[in-house]
Amino acid sequence: MPDGGIGFGGPSDASRGGSRPQRERVVLSRRAGARRVRTRREIEEQTHVGEVLASGLVRSQFLLATRFALLVIVCVGVLPLAFWLFPDLAATTVGGVQLAWLLLGAAIYPLLAGVGWLYVRQAERNEQQFSELVED
Repeated sequence: MPDGGIGFGGPSDASRGGSRPQRERVVLSRRAGARRVRTRREIEEQTHVGEVLASGLVRSQFLLATRFALLVIVCVGVLPLAFWLFPDLAATTVGGVQLAWLLLGAAIYPLLAGVGWLYVRQAERNEQQFSELVED
């Protein structure tokens, strides 16, 4: 700068001989007069905000149930298709029982129990997140 290092913000750092001041991060803080959103009251009084929050929970639970139902349908539906496409696989015996009967008649129950357990865990997680949102 031709005028002795003075620019828009004053003397340049080089002309001052010092280093630049370290940046300070400013974070929004709670203000004393700030209005808190009363989500629990919004839900109890069935206002528009409460309806949006409740419908969000219902939507998330519905999507979760749909995903797990599709998982079960695909897992169970693939087995008969595999036995139809590969007849030798259907004719295979394990301990004197056909593999198709073992998989569709016995092995399906641990699969259903596992999917049910996972669904309950995920549904409870969704409800926990919703209740934390309401408590804020």
